[in-house]
Amino acid sequence: MDSKIRRYDIDWLRVIVFALLIFYHVGMFFVPWGWHIKNDITYDWLRWPMRFLNQWRLPILFVISGMGTYYALSKRNIGTFSWERIKRLGIPLIFGMLLIVPLQVYFERLDKGQFIGSYWEFFSTIAHEGIYPEGNLSWHHLWFLPYLLLFSLLLGPLFVYLKKNNTVLVDWIKKQIQKPFGFYLFIIPLYLLEAFMEPFFDITHALIDDWFNFSSSIVLFFYGFLLISAGDTFWESLKKTKSKALKIGILAFLSQVFIWFFLEDGYVVHFTEALLKVTNIWSWILVLFGFAAEHLNKKSKLLAYCNRAVYPFYILHQTVTISIAFHLMNLDWGFLPKFCVLTLGTFLISWFIYHVIILQIPLLHPLFGLKPKKKADK
Repeated sequence: MDSKIRRYDIDWLRVIVFALLIFYHVGMFFVPWGWHIKNDITYDWLRWPMRFLNQWRLPILFVISGMGTYYALSKRNIGTFSWERIKRLGIPLIFGMLLIVPLQVYFERLDKGQFIGSYWEFFSTIAHEGIYPEGNLSWHHLWFLPYLLLFSLLLGPLFVYLKKNNTVLVDWIKKQIQKPFGFYLFIIPLYLLEAFMEPFFDITHALIDDWFNFSSSIVLFFYGFLLISAGDTFWESLKKTKSKALKIGILAFLSQVFIWFFLEDGYVVHFTEALLKVTNIWSWILVLFGFAAEHLNKKSKLLAYCNRAVYPFYILHQTVTISIAFHLMNLDWGFLPKFCVLTLGTFLISWFIYHVIILQIPLLHPLFGLKPKKKADK
């Protein structure tokens, strides 16, 4: 496959998964487990769609990012690529931590009675003091950026080597994924991490102590690069696998639900559940890529607009969600009105900030990870 040919289905998947991220974070306001602020009433039934979405939503983003790295390296040498990653991921991260995320922390401190006063009083005094959660400086939902930046810098030299050399590894992958269950060989490293590392490391998104999340995410990032390296063989094999993966994914998730409802934790349950979890994650990744390749590999003006808007939306959305949620949390409205207002409000306010403000001020573009228009379309 020509590395210069753009895959619009991958762009669409990126847009769709980031849109799902908004729904997921809105759901976090209502679900029983912890988040930055919570609704006055939580809904136990919501945990099931949230658990389903939670298992594969971030893994597929790391796979997509690995694929994007393959294309980026087709146009750049390792030095140019690394510098571009530092600028495009590092600048928005620093900007977000200093100016976007503090509003989230402010509402959290108000909700918990840890601060009294205006946002300006918070921002001009303690907003950047100490590391969250004890302090207030945090990257919150932007944690994806430092991980992706580090993965890119660490694996960049290896990726360059793989692209320049027709390696045994890529040839082996091409052969394996053409077999009936060849794609499922990829779950073996994920299973070993899930079974033997996950019990010992909580997911913190803090980078320095997040060993399980870091390890599994970098494996998925690497997978994205390897799969796209297989070229047409990957896409042709997906056509034969997607329906099978859909059935396996449904069975794997329902089996997890059975375990959660009826079985007590133990060694057998742990190792079985670990296998079901990684099988579920990988199956839905294959399903999404397979059906996107069949139906979404089409150029459109809407895709071009959405694809460029994704990064600013990602940076803005959780701050918008929490700002609205803080003012809804104690209203006696019920789930559906709050969910609709919160979801629609997050999309509309994020869009307004992006379309009316960010796009019109070129100086803001690098702060939100936007390339110049001509480069963004390439």
